[in-house]
Amino acid sequence: MAKTIYKIVPASLWQNAKDAGIFEGAAIDLADGYIHFSTAPQAKETAARHFAGQKDLLLVAVDGDALGDRLVYEPSRGGDLFPHLYAALQLSAVLWEKPLPLGDDGAHQFPEMPN
Repeated sequence: MAKTIYKIVPASLWQNAKDAGIFEGAAIDLADGYIHFSTAPQAKETAARHFAGQKDLLLVAVDGDALGDRLVYEPSRGGDLFPHLYAALQLSAVLWEKPLPLGDDGAHQFPEMPN
């Protein structure tokens, strides 16, 4: 599966995670019992479906290999396999974080994302 996975997260929530030293998840993650991630090919659709028009977002890249067997790929949209983490995210697995600004067309502008 993908070596690098991605989490779209409000900057304020991510700052709280950095202050705490661990990311427990956003409200939807807590409700579902796992942290939702996307692969590089899935991230733009995730942003359009779940974060349309939202400002002050970050794209967080995570080393999927560092998450061990708590990272599970499960079918979701149209049967596509999405990475789900059944644990809190240890910040040591984070590769980088970058702003996810809105473009003039209202779509989020993604940085270069390795798979």
